[in-house]
Amino acid sequence: MSKHLWQTVGLGAIAGFRSMTAPALLSSNLLTYHPHALAGSPLRWLQKPWVAHGLKVLAAGEMTADKLPQMPDRIAPTALAGRAAAGALVGATLYKINHDKQLTGALVGALAALGATYISFFLRKKATAGSGLPSGLVGGLEDLLTIGAGVALAKGSHAGQPTPRRWVL
Repeated sequence: MSKHLWQTVGLGAIAGFRSMTAPALLSSNLLTYHPHALAGSPLRWLQKPWVAHGLKVLAAGEMTADKLPQMPDRIAPTALAGRAAAGALVGATLYKINHDKQLTGALVGALAALGATYISFFLRKKATAGSGLPSGLVGGLEDLLTIGAGVALAKGSHAGQPTPRRWVL
């Protein structure tokens, strides 16, 4: 099995836990490993600093909003669609970087996100009920797990040798 398949499954699952975290981590990594395979593709925008920083802000906002009691469940249709879209985005990007079929990557990423959304939803409910801890605290622990696993999965998402970023003045 290819490395980018497992990265796609892993980052897709991260998108199931926190939809904006997976694209933010991948985009941030692409600033370092500026792969040429994205040139000419709409996915090349993920290599832009302003996109990477914007996605980080959105990820932080999502983590904050997740703790609010009025937020809908992550398995609500619109939230589920957003998580699937985030998984598809990281999957298509990783497959494009590795010169593989983007549609396959998008499907793998979306399916991993959908599965992880349901798993994380029920795990959080069970952990909150079983531990007696407030849901927000359990959500904070989930954030730490998501970030830690996501950082490990996003590393090495470049194709071939890393290419240093060239600055144009």
